[in-house]
Amino acid sequence: MSVSPFDSALYRDLFGDAELARLFSDTAEVRAMMLVLGALARAQGAQGVIPEVSGRFLHRAMMEAQVDPAGLAQATGRNGVTVPGLVAALRASLDAPEHAQYLHRGATSQDIQDTGLMLRMRQALMLIETRMGAALRALANLAESHAGTVQAARTYGQVATPSSFGAMVAGWGGPLLRLHDRLGPLRGRCLCVSLSGAAGTASMLGPEPEALRAEVARALGLADPGASWHASRDRIGEIAGWLADLTVACGKAGGDLTLLARSEVGEIALPGAGASSTMPQKQNPVAPSVLVALARVAPAQAAVLQGAGLHAEARDGAAWFAEWLTLGPLVAGAAKAVAVLAEVVGTLEVRTEAMAARAEDPLGLIHAEALSFALAAVMPRAEAQALVKTLAEEARATRRPLPDLVAGARPDAALPGLAPPTVLGTAPAEARAFASAAREKAAAISAQG
Repeated sequence: MSVSPFDSALYRDLFGDAELARLFSDTAEVRAMMLVLGALARAQGAQGVIPEVSGRFLHRAMMEAQVDPAGLAQATGRNGVTVPGLVAALRASLDAPEHAQYLHRGATSQDIQDTGLMLRMRQALMLIETRMGAALRALANLAESHAGTVQAARTYGQVATPSSFGAMVAGWGGPLLRLHDRLGPLRGRCLCVSLSGAAGTASMLGPEPEALRAEVARALGLADPGASWHASRDRIGEIAGWLADLTVACGKAGGDLTLLARSEVGEIALPGAGASSTMPQKQNPVAPSVLVALARVAPAQAAVLQGAGLHAEARDGAAWFAEWLTLGPLVAGAAKAVAVLAEVVGTLEVRTEAMAARAEDPLGLIHAEALSFALAAVMPRAEAQALVKTLAEEARATRRPLPDLVAGARPDAALPGLAPPTVLGTAPAEARAFASAAREKAAAISAQG
C-alpha cells in the first residue's frame, strides 16, 4: 500500500479523488504561493514600498514562471519550509536582479504558505459544496419518493415503532443542510490572508502594513484577518471541525445502508456491490463501507489539527508541521465522502416489500407503544405499560397477535388504528419537508456555480 491510499494507484478507485488531488498537489501548492508573491509585489509597488515597475514585473512573472517542485525538495528539507527555496529558484529564473531583489520583501515564509493554503482551501470548499448540492438532490428525490414507505424504525438495533424510509433518508440529509448553512460564515472567518512578517509585527512591510494586508486580501479574494494569525490557529481548527462533521454525516448514511443491506435484513440493494474472493454469493456494501471508514478517521484528523492549535510563542514549527501532515488527508476524505454519498443514494435499490414485511409483523409487536398509550386512557400509565409488556411475552409464546391479546384483556379500551399512514406519525411530513428544503438548497448551490 502507498503511504496514503488517497494517492495510491492500487486504491485509486476506492479512495482516490482526482479533482481534489489536483488542488493538493505539489504543483498546486507552488503555484498558489507564486500567486501570493505576485499579489504582494504588486500591492507593494502600488504603495511605493518597492518600485512600482518592479511590482508590476513581479506580478506578471509570478503568473508565467515555471518551477519544478522536485527541485525545491533539498532546500525544503534543510529549511523546514518551502518558501526560501522557492524564492531562490524564482529569483534565479527571472534573470532580472533589479526586480527580483524585491520578491518576498518584508513577509515571512509562513505568510506565503498559509495564504497559498487558503487559496487552495477556497477551491476545495467550492468543490465540496458542489458535491453537497448533488448529494442533497439525490437525497431529496429518495426522501420524497419514499416519504410514505413503511419501515420499521430501530433503536439499539431492535425493531421499535413504524416509521418511513423517507424519514430515515431525511435524517441523513438534515446535517448536510445545517453544514451548508455554516459554510458561508466559515469562509468569511477562516479564508484569510496572512501577512505580518517574521514575528507577527509587520515591521518590515512598509509604513502602512494594515493597508498593504487589506490590498493583498482584496487582490486574492480572501478576507483580511485584521492581525497576525501565525500562532492563532482557530481558523484551521474550525475548518477541520466542519470537514469532520461533514464526513461523519456522510458516514451515518453509510452505516445505516450497511445494516439495511445485511443478508437477514435485505431492505436495500446496492448496484455493483463488491465481490468476495472465495464466496460467490456475497455482495459486499463497498461504498457504504468507504463512508463509514472515512467517518471513523476524520474526527481523529480534526483532533490533531485542533490540538496543533497550541502554537508556542509567536510561531511554532512543530505544530505547523502537524497541520501539513493532517489537513490534506482530512480534506480529501471529506470530498470523497460527499461524492460517494451522492452516488450511492442516487443508485441504491429500495426493497419496499422487505420493509413492509418487517413492519407488518403478524404478531403486531411493533405496535406495543401505541397499544400501551391506548390502555393508559382507562388505567394508570405504568400499569398499562406493564400489561402490554406481559402480553407481548404471551404473543411470542402463543403466536397470537398482540393487538388481539390487548383487546381481550381490556375490552373497555378503544384501540387505535394500526395501519399507515396513522401509525407513521410525522415521518412522511418530515421526509417531504426535508425534500423541499434540500431541493431549494441544491438549487441555490447550483446558482452560485
